Amino acid sequence: MKLIKTLFFFFSIALLGCAESENPSFSEADLVLIPQPKSLELHSGSFEITRETRFVIANDSLKELTGIINDLLSNSAGFSLDVASEETANNIQLNINSELEEEAYTLDVTAEKVLLEANSKLGFVYGLETIRQLLPKEVESKTQVSDLALFIPNVNIDDAPQYSYRGSHLDVSRHFFGKEYIKKHLDRMAFLKLNTFHFHLVDDQGWRIEIKKYPKLTEVGAYRVDQEDKHWNARTKNDPEEKGTYGGFYTQEDIKEIVAYAQEKGIRVIPEIEMPAHVMSAIAAYPWLSCTDEPIAVPSGGVWPITDIYCPGKETTFEFLEDVLTEVMALFPGEYIHAGGDEATRTNWETCPSCQKLMREEGLADTGELQSYFMKRIEKFLSEHNRTLIGWDEILEGGLPQKATVMSWRGFQGGWEATKAGHDVIMTPVSHMYFDYYQGSPDHEPVAFNAFLPLEKVYEFSPVVDSMSVEQKKHVLGGQANLWSEYIPTEAHSEYMLFPRLTAVAEVLWSPKEKIDWQNYTHRVRKMMQRFDVMEINYAKSAFAVQQESAIDLETGEITVALHSEFPDTEIRYVLGEAELTPEAALYQTPLKIDSTTRVKAAVFENGKQMGDMMNKFFDFHQAVAKPVTYKFEYSASYPSTGETALVDVLRGSKYFKDGRWQGWINNPAVVTIDLQELKEVQQVVVGTLEEQGTGIYFPEELKVEVSQDGTNFQQVAETTRDYQTNPGAKIENFKLDFKKQQAQYLRVTIKPLSETPKGGGAWLFVDEILVN
Repeated sequence: MKLIKTLFFFFSIALLGCAESENPSFSEADLVLIPQPKSLELHSGSFEITRETRFVIANDSLKELTGIINDLLSNSAGFSLDVASEETANNIQLNINSELEEEAYTLDVTAEKVLLEANSKLGFVYGLETIRQLLPKEVESKTQVSDLALFIPNVNIDDAPQYSYRGSHLDVSRHFFGKEYIKKHLDRMAFLKLNTFHFHLVDDQGWRIEIKKYPKLTEVGAYRVDQEDKHWNARTKNDPEEKGTYGGFYTQEDIKEIVAYAQEKGIRVIPEIEMPAHVMSAIAAYPWLSCTDEPIAVPSGGVWPITDIYCPGKETTFEFLEDVLTEVMALFPGEYIHAGGDEATRTNWETCPSCQKLMREEGLADTGELQSYFMKRIEKFLSEHNRTLIGWDEILEGGLPQKATVMSWRGFQGGWEATKAGHDVIMTPVSHMYFDYYQGSPDHEPVAFNAFLPLEKVYEFSPVVDSMSVEQKKHVLGGQANLWSEYIPTEAHSEYMLFPRLTAVAEVLWSPKEKIDWQNYTHRVRKMMQRFDVMEINYAKSAFAVQQESAIDLETGEITVALHSEFPDTEIRYVLGEAELTPEAALYQTPLKIDSTTRVKAAVFENGKQMGDMMNKFFDFHQAVAKPVTYKFEYSASYPSTGETALVDVLRGSKYFKDGRWQGWINNPAVVTIDLQELKEVQQVVVGTLEEQGTGIYFPEELKVEVSQDGTNFQQVAETTRDYQTNPGAKIENFKLDFKKQQAQYLRVTIKPLSETPKGGGAWLFVDEILVN
């Protein structure tokens, strides 16, 4: 009998060992967590979620949070977990730990149970989102996945954020996005442990929030004349009598739903009600809000300078604003109200009798102090209602409102000055946090604002400036990514600009400084993209794109082409000529040398799959390469490219006019003479030009070619003209001028700019190469 019991004991142990071994173990490379936790220990083994798993919660208030996991399981696995108040086997416990800070949590996972402890709803939300990221990516599927194994690695995590303000901003004024997209964005913010949604509801091009006391704000101000076929900054002024049809707004019920949804996700919503500028939509609805009382239309595109602004000399202006803010505060229960304060051109205030009278009565020296008076009065009203005003860093000018928080966007300096004065600051500098900027080559990217903000630059962001004192640093609440929507008409485009850059923001604002590691992050974000595929996020693959840096040796005519991608440790494959680029193409290792006409195609590959766009660069060696060039009219000092040989160096420009490859002229034609240094047979000239109407760059309206054998006597051999056409984006066009084959040593090419733009005035002319064939 004793022998049988002994055998049974060892048999049971063996069974336990087999059962335990069924749960797989994970390596550190398998842990794809963004942002990185404060501390993490990985152990062997894992916990499996099955139909028998239960949530065990400390109290009923935590029950709704189980939906963070259960909603996923219901879709992908076909079941959800029951909730119990007492411990059972195979459970996920949510315990309250009063010793933890508000946003902190601890997570302990063993084969038997998952223990999540926190001291607040926020801590539990973040812990559950971490559990979500530890589960396989297939858990994000909207449809049921067969044989889905739901293992969570055995880990010990102790986590808390570095900064208390971790924000994401959406501009819904320039282009309107519906309620469901906003909720989808809030989901993704929670996934990344971002806790503040800055809701930009008001701007010149659209008023997006229902104000019941002033119905025309949405009846008139929420709609503009449809000019979506034109570049944002090339749209013409609208007639106030013409009815707007493009736009939309949120009802107060919509706003309540969005705010409640955000609260479930642990996210506060900060509304922005712009003032005194960026309010043409309000003035279009109620012209008496301006200094002139003149009717205006809601603009369809860019406006600069912004002179149609609120009149502070009228008491009715403040009555209006207080009425609006009263309704806004009833909808948004949080501490902060953003009141804008940026980019006001105050010329109307200088001539407005009401404004001038107020300035005399208040002893204000100039309109800068008048704007300070304006913002201080709004801050006082908000303070009386237990709210804190946030303003863009322009509110520093003329004197800062007493209790205002500053959002520093024009760099870090405004934030530095505000902290020095004892004010709280949110850093959101254009250099790192403006997501309407290009993240890759404009040749492959959708239209964006003409500046670059690649993923690595975002990851370099820190809201604290080294030169700040200890006391100043205490006033830095955190940072925020801003997505302005002038160039973003669709939800898919919005997602593209946000992801993956928003993951970098999340990490640098949450994770401790010692955990910020670009190399490590790139490995995780590349795997996170696989989860984004399942989540159906239209993220950008720009960081995979192959970028090239080219230089020409003017003595030998040889070009050196260096290839790289933003992600380190990538496999770049390339071909020369018209061959197909495949995973078996040559592996790039050292810069390429090119001395004759050819095409270079290259892309990043992973596991035999092409990642991101293919670089496709054509190098055309023509008869004028590296030949002497003279100009009748000097090119602009602002756009010199590489100087006098820039138009005959084979190296072409991109759609980004600041890429250093474009020569620009304003108010003069480009008249360029090329010396081939000997008689050559020629029959064609090709002129490479750029157009981006929003920045004032237009295709030429006339081009002509003259040839000469002696450099003195020129004969015109070709001419072409082009009529103006509306163009909403950046475009490159090669103008070909063919003529009868003949001998020539000198060619004079005249390129005349567009004589008058749709908005009036002259046009920039941009040229990158003149090819002689």
